[in-house]
Amino acid sequence: MFFVDEHEAYYTFSIGNESLFSRLSVNSIGELQRFTWIQSRQVWNKFWYAPKDQCDNYRECGPFGICDTNASPVCQCVKGFRPKNQQAWNLRDGSDGCVRNTELGCGSDKFLLMQNVKLPETTRVFVNRSMDLVECRDLCHRNCSCTGYANIEIINGGSGCVMWVGELIDLRQYPAGGQDLYVRLAASDVGLRINKAYAFG
Repeated sequence: MFFVDEHEAYYTFSIGNESLFSRLSVNSIGELQRFTWIQSRQVWNKFWYAPKDQCDNYRECGPFGICDTNASPVCQCVKGFRPKNQQAWNLRDGSDGCVRNTELGCGSDKFLLMQNVKLPETTRVFVNRSMDLVECRDLCHRNCSCTGYANIEIINGGSGCVMWVGELIDLRQYPAGGQDLYVRLAASDVGLRINKAYAFG
């Protein structure tokens, strides 16, 4: 069971069959592992683990970079951004991420819709469960520090508002099933028809 509120987030699990033994641990390199006990062999068997692929690694593509395991190369800058460290980027180190092509103008800025993404990490966010997406957009547009917004919930057409302030970190592209994210860009960058391919893999 996953639980989240304004104070904490945690995960718990229970096993219906009391004859099974399972444990969850994090190893020294940050891998989350679930083991099950195999009585006949007297060993703990690794049943499940994460991360499973390159895009599961935190900050794989840095700030304003987006990771897509179905693409080659896997890292790209969000439209309207370019690699912060081109030399490292060319060597497939995306940890420095991306920087804006054009500085924001605040009142004249627009929002780019990114579909089917894993939303960025939420260290610096504003959350309001009662706002709709239009109210969320308007609030983000008025706050020049707001860099993006999205619905909190995606069921029943979406509800609530989550608004990011500062860098968007740990973005991931999915082929289907992710969420919509609106990223603040200078108006001139939203209008670009073709985005340069800043990618590495």
